[in-house]
Amino acid sequence: MADRSSPLAVYVPGASVVHRLPAGAKLLALVAAGAAVLAIASPFAAGIAVATALLGFAVARLSLHYAWRGVRPTWVFLIGIFAFQWWSADLSRAVGVVGSIVALLLAATLVSLTTRTSDMIDAIVWLLRPLRRVGVDPDRIALQLALGVRAVPLIAELAETARQAQYARGRRASPRAFAVPLVVRALRRADAMSDALRARGLDD
Repeated sequence: MADRSSPLAVYVPGASVVHRLPAGAKLLALVAAGAAVLAIASPFAAGIAVATALLGFAVARLSLHYAWRGVRPTWVFLIGIFAFQWWSADLSRAVGVVGSIVALLLAATLVSLTTRTSDMIDAIVWLLRPLRRVGVDPDRIALQLALGVRAVPLIAELAETARQAQYARGRRASPRAFAVPLVVRALRRADAMSDALRARGLDD
């Protein structure tokens, strides 16, 4: 199980092949796969990408519950995107675009769950090191990108908690009963992250 004592901890320890892959390789693969899938955005390519991401969960020995948690909070937005793409283009385009987004959500969740934050930051810093010559701070960019990837499962967890509270209050049909607690919890988590970063001397 992931360590939930820290607002930055979503890593699930393991000894699988996916866990042992270098963080830089996983990040590069995520970027390359995302660019390819979004560029094609066809139902076939999206299906292959989703199947590959789910296979990654199996290889990493992670329950598909983790995969579902990474996608479930976005279903309202996915339905909206699907409807718009179908209306503005066609059904094939809608399936391709939404399938591509789902594949990326799954891939980002997988990377986040199998890669320690410290390893992810070190990998990004190494990849961006040549940009120091033009005044770019790789450490700051690495931290921002790493936290962005981490936000996928964190938001999924917060959304699940808000949804369970909504159901417990018997207000399943109320979007406000879901959205308001989610925003409040997200802001509190952001404050907790800010405190954790400040404690590490990263408050500037």
